[in-house]
Amino acid sequence: MSHNDSHSASYAAAGVDITAGYEGVKLMKKHVMRTMTPGVVSDIGGFGGLFAPDVAGMEEPVLVSGTDGVGTKQRIAQIMDKHDTVGIDCVAMCVNDIICCGARPIFFLDYIAIGKNIPEKVATLVSGVAEGCVQSGCALIGGETAEHPGTMAADDYDLAGFAVGIVDKKKILDQSKMAPGDVILALPSSGIHSNGFSLVRKVFDVEHADLNRYYDELGTTLGEALLTPTVIYVKPVLAAIEAADVHGVSHITGGGFYENIPRSIPEGLCARIRKSDVRVLPIFKLLQETGNIPERDMYNTYNMGVGMVVIVSRETAEAAQAALRENGVDAYVLGEIVESQNGEQVELW
Repeated sequence: MSHNDSHSASYAAAGVDITAGYEGVKLMKKHVMRTMTPGVVSDIGGFGGLFAPDVAGMEEPVLVSGTDGVGTKQRIAQIMDKHDTVGIDCVAMCVNDIICCGARPIFFLDYIAIGKNIPEKVATLVSGVAEGCVQSGCALIGGETAEHPGTMAADDYDLAGFAVGIVDKKKILDQSKMAPGDVILALPSSGIHSNGFSLVRKVFDVEHADLNRYYDELGTTLGEALLTPTVIYVKPVLAAIEAADVHGVSHITGGGFYENIPRSIPEGLCARIRKSDVRVLPIFKLLQETGNIPERDMYNTYNMGVGMVVIVSRETAEAAQAALRENGVDAYVLGEIVESQNGEQVELW
């Protein structure tokens, strides 16, 4: 039986249209094809995605996985009826984690739970996922769309996914090499990325706000600023790892500086950063002023304009910056590694 012959009137009466799912797969296929890499073995539509990784030259290949979702940022997309960029966020939140140990993402799968399966809408969501995969050099080898009538509003959806990467065991970033004097490089963010949006939505009262209002300090509308997709740092960071002696990488997500930077720093050491050296983006200043949010909470929730930090030996810091610049990232010196005082691993002063 082909998909064209598959139909259940009873299931449709319960709110699930399986034919819409087949139509969605048909529409998204052109986007998925953009992501194909030499390791892809299977086509979409099967029960599992098959991938044959290239392990040539690796002595001990190690698989690295990461999973995440878009979070409540997708509510902004729903309000604005703009669904073509949150897929980039979904991929970014996964692959940016994977590269923190030095791994190269090789494939991705997505999961969309949706109140009502509108094929064109699902295909638009997947177009963003495909773009994120293209930017990170990984293949979109499968996914799932699940219609949830009665448990989700018709226009509601939740987008999540997971990525798998690979790294030779001897090339996994070794934090034990980190030492006082190492340089902390900041990789600029594009904005809020995909964290802290429950607070964002509360501060700006997005359900009732005019998201099309233009702000001079932002150079765009509020809605456009909030929906700006997360930067995918895969290619620049991997280039820096090849060019320099990188000792640690931290993806600055929920929890901000205070939670994420220590994840790449061994006990006994501390990241020393002057707040005046942080190139804070206008959206964070507007958010802090509008919500009257304490500065400590801002740095403990948001990236503040720093989407990722790379910790590198002082001798190879310039080489790392050059590699990052060659790959489109204007990295700058954010601070340095020092010996820890009282067990603290982040010092903002």
